[in-house]
Amino acid sequence: MILEKWNGALLVGVSLALGVAGGYWFAHPRMSAVPVTAREQKLNSPDERKALYWYDPMYPQQKFDKPGKSPFMDMQLVPRYASGDEDRATVSIDPGLTQNLGLRFATVTRGVFDSSLDVTGVLAFNERDVAVIQARTAGFVERVYAHAPGDLLKANAALADILVPEWAAAQTEFLALKRNADADLLAAARQRLRLTGMPAALITQVERSGKVQPNLTITSPISGVLQELNVRAGMTVAAGETLARVNGLSRVWLAVAVPESDAGAITVGQAVEARLPAFPGTMFNGKVSAILPETNPDSRTLRVRVELPNPEGRLRPGLTAQVRLSHSTGHSVLWVPSEAVIRTGRRALVMLAEDAGRYRPVEVQPGQESDGKTEILKGLEEGRKVVTSGQFLLDSEASLKGIVTTSEQESPASGAAASLHEADGQIVEIDDKEVTLAHGPFKTLGMPGMTMTFPLASAALMQGLKAGDKVRVTVSQTDDGLRVERLAKSGSQP
Repeated sequence: MILEKWNGALLVGVSLALGVAGGYWFAHPRMSAVPVTAREQKLNSPDERKALYWYDPMYPQQKFDKPGKSPFMDMQLVPRYASGDEDRATVSIDPGLTQNLGLRFATVTRGVFDSSLDVTGVLAFNERDVAVIQARTAGFVERVYAHAPGDLLKANAALADILVPEWAAAQTEFLALKRNADADLLAAARQRLRLTGMPAALITQVERSGKVQPNLTITSPISGVLQELNVRAGMTVAAGETLARVNGLSRVWLAVAVPESDAGAITVGQAVEARLPAFPGTMFNGKVSAILPETNPDSRTLRVRVELPNPEGRLRPGLTAQVRLSHSTGHSVLWVPSEAVIRTGRRALVMLAEDAGRYRPVEVQPGQESDGKTEILKGLEEGRKVVTSGQFLLDSEASLKGIVTTSEQESPASGAAASLHEADGQIVEIDDKEVTLAHGPFKTLGMPGMTMTFPLASAALMQGLKAGDKVRVTVSQTDDGLRVERLAKSGSQP
């Protein structure tokens, strides 16, 4: 019995051992296959592809041969991988990253483009509404009424009383002839009174009253602001002397400065809306009365005169106003949101959104801009989708890939001249292929001063130069980044 039990136990133990060994043998290939697959997936993932170079997205023209921190910004460099299957004229982005990058889109629209221009203006006197008051004859100032320059006057407001001795003799003769009832002589005497400068109303008053009235009261013929008052009690005035000047306020001028780029959209008679901080919530309507022929050479603005009615006299010269000049083209045009247009200074671009996360830079010819919309004269078709937010990141990537649109009107000579940028610096290292410079800012590039390595356009540029020399460096913008075209010691010519 004992022997049979031991034999049974031995058989059970052998069976268990064989089961464990068999299980391990069957499981081993499966377990070892897991890391092989993971390794293959890791090697095939984009992160394990060989990086061509590293770059700063804010300065994509500068390439680095190893990862690290950007010398321009406080950020890590980004790797650039080879992608042979991509369309070299487009930038490809995983559609799942669109929201993370903050990309927004808009559709190219066709419609009537009602443009409006918002500018600032200053109220001024209407120089066509001016009354100049002069003495018609010599006399003596007997009284000056209580007025001073700057006062608001009503029409026919009295300014001064003047005694005219010449009038006394002429009026006496006129009254004597009137008593003799000689019609011809009376008409001749009345004409003489007019020639002495006597107002017709005063002649009538003398004829009716039969009394000599040698005093003349100077009045303002219009209502407005008293600009000048040149009389004082007791002074002598000569014939033709200016005594006062009054500027009317029934209509005022609004002097507006319009940028020269928008001058073509301004026409005489165009409707204008003005809002003044002095009268919040109130809108004043007027029209363009004149477009002055001169442009301000400092601000490059065109002077436009707007006429505003001022029946209540609330509008005073010197007040500022926010002015909107409205204009309708009257015909249908293509337009996109203004934020979609990338202006480089030499051209205007938009990022065209295509299928499967591809984006293509397209050069366009922009027209008028108004209310956040820009007219597109050339380069787009209705219904296409453009990027309105995040397009600068896409443009940076397009520049990095060498996707650069060119204008047919640009000559090679003008393009080369425009791509040269200069700065002062000091040589840190130099050989026949490249130079490391501690340079100042490239103002035309918007690049701050830093220490960078540049390739040399020619090995001859290093002749006569060594580390520590202060130089004037000229670089050009190429598809591979910045390249040194000229290098000369400070104080000498290239």
